[in-house]
Amino acid sequence: MKTMLSSFQWFIFMIAASIAAPIAIAAVFELNPADTAGFVQRTLLVLGIAGITQVLLGHKLPISEGPAGLWWGVFTIYATFVGVIYTTPIETLQILQSGLLVSGIIFLLISLTGIMDKITVLFTPVVTFTYLMLLIFQLSGSFLNGMIGLPNEKGTIQGFVIFGSVITVMLAFWLGNQKKIFMKRYSIILSIAAGWIIFGFLGKAPFDMPSTNALVTLPDFFAFGPPVFDSGVIVTAFFITFLLTANMVASIRVMESAMNEHFNETPKHRFRQAGLAAGVNTLFSGALSAIGSVPIAGAAGFVAATKSQSRTPFLIGCMIVAAVSFFPLIINTLSQIPAAVAFAVTFVIFTNMIRLAFLEWQKEQNTERGLTVIGIAWLIGVGLMFVPSEAYSGLPAAVSSILSNGLITGTVTAVIVEQWLIMKEQKQTADK
Repeated sequence: MKTMLSSFQWFIFMIAASIAAPIAIAAVFELNPADTAGFVQRTLLVLGIAGITQVLLGHKLPISEGPAGLWWGVFTIYATFVGVIYTTPIETLQILQSGLLVSGIIFLLISLTGIMDKITVLFTPVVTFTYLMLLIFQLSGSFLNGMIGLPNEKGTIQGFVIFGSVITVMLAFWLGNQKKIFMKRYSIILSIAAGWIIFGFLGKAPFDMPSTNALVTLPDFFAFGPPVFDSGVIVTAFFITFLLTANMVASIRVMESAMNEHFNETPKHRFRQAGLAAGVNTLFSGALSAIGSVPIAGAAGFVAATKSQSRTPFLIGCMIVAAVSFFPLIINTLSQIPAAVAFAVTFVIFTNMIRLAFLEWQKEQNTERGLTVIGIAWLIGVGLMFVPSEAYSGLPAAVSSILSNGLITGTVTAVIVEQWLIMKEQKQTADK
């Protein structure tokens, strides 16, 4: 019973964190309801399989997979190319699924050649701290917008949504701080269920199920047609893969911290195995015409909030995600969870991320150098978050997808600045 409840909680967390991305991408490509449902189905199947692959063969940590924000950005940018560079939305999606295939191959190559091991060394406590705080800065706006009822047709905040969100947040904090192990461990699922009920009483939980006659649907491989490669998507895939590698390494480091695994005790081949698993998963994403996945750092906040570190419930949760993707009725029902409820519960989860971030900072020995790195990286990363996405419209897709993501650009900046300062210090020492 305990394992099944924990597994179901993981399942709900993964669905709540993942279902918005495929729906949003389907909207920008103007897919019809049937194609949208298929896109959501294939993405959830990929995420479930990716989590299983990683926990069994990859990094072997309970880190849920979610739609990669970088791929989400690339899909959105490429949607603006329809009618300009590419003829139709379907042709553009064919190009993108080819990019995923290329990315999968690159993941495999950097893992097999040992490049992955060299990248992981760059993720010091300062870089991991920078990544976590930038992640929180980037997502905090989305959390609060969702909790006040934005976006909506009127473009104004909604009082009842704010009230329901505040009650849900307070309830989630209260459950998470209970002495009873049952309530603390299952605080996430209890909060989502209670929040859904609260929003129902407030009249803010409409139940509008899409009609479907199929009990079971099977996913289509290359749903948008055969792969179509071009030079632009190959260059984009190259840069995106290395940035996703940085994202993956940071997520693993954060989960190690949440599970009290020490920095120097990381299993020797963990990152290489994670890279190989990521390559297989990304190839699978391309073949299934879905969104590329990446380990989600927010899973560490989930583990910290629920005190559930066991891999077994996580594995079962991933299996449930993969299994229910074949049943439209279940997916359509879960998609009815009010967005404000998901944002409110995630808000509570991410408060634990701030704690984990400062625990990472405490591991840094050279605080003077670390503060310099953080200052430069935050100014660049946070600053880019305020630049309108339209400003990048004249740039190549690879460049615009990087610059439009303050999280990744700031993290890469932290790596470069810290390594430059370390080399400078070593040179000064050698000259004395």
